[in-house]
Amino acid sequence: MKAPVFLMLALFTVTAHAQNNLNNYKYVIVPEKFSFSKSENQYGLNSLVRDLLEEKGFTAFMSNGQIPQDVAANKCSALMADVAEKKGLFVTNLTLLLKDCQGNVIFKSKEGKSREKEFPVAYDGALRDAYTTLKAAPYQYDGTIFAQAPAQTATAIPVAVAPAAAVATSAAITDATGTLYAQVTPNGFQLIDTTPKKVMSLLKTSQPDYYIAQNGAVAGVVFKKNEEWLYEYYKDDKLVSQKLQIKF
Repeated sequence: MKAPVFLMLALFTVTAHAQNNLNNYKYVIVPEKFSFSKSENQYGLNSLVRDLLEEKGFTAFMSNGQIPQDVAANKCSALMADVAEKKGLFVTNLTLLLKDCQGNVIFKSKEGKSREKEFPVAYDGALRDAYTTLKAAPYQYDGTIFAQAPAQTATAIPVAVAPAAAVATSAAITDATGTLYAQVTPNGFQLIDTTPKKVMSLLKTSQPDYYIAQNGAVAGVVFKKNEEWLYEYYKDDKLVSQKLQIKF
């Protein structure tokens, strides 16, 4: 009988830890498109995620919509919503994820399932099934205020413990693959290529030449350094840095 009791305690500890992290956040950014989707808000999934998060008590908004001043000033004050799809035979499987500004998973739902044949109904049902995990978890924002990411970067510059060479080794910079053209949006810009195809959205912050970047389900930052534009984001817990050629 000791093993089941130990397992229950372990699960309770993990759940409590995740819940404490959730309580640190008031805002959640929902991308316009998930990585498995073929178009923005396909089957209404993105807007459904926003609505379910609002139902839970978060302040949720689409990445291309109006951004609260707190989030515009500091991207780390918000979580990023994501939905992962697992291919299955005659079954639609979706998992709801909430990640912090560094790509760490703060919350992961159970795998929601639906056996409906119609895609819109199947995806809607699977997502709602996945959401039951979050719905059952207690949540109340505890008023945590996160330090501004840009300010932390600025104060780290004069300290002689992180020379430029060390930064380069942690995030090798790749060259730009082509010219991107910036089009003005209510909260910043959208970058399009020569196709023309939308590549990513840039959201204004309180810092000049520093933007929250949204590329599908991937969140990052775009900023100007030494007269060059850089796009940085986390992939598999590793920092990726890429040069961009942007024409405004």
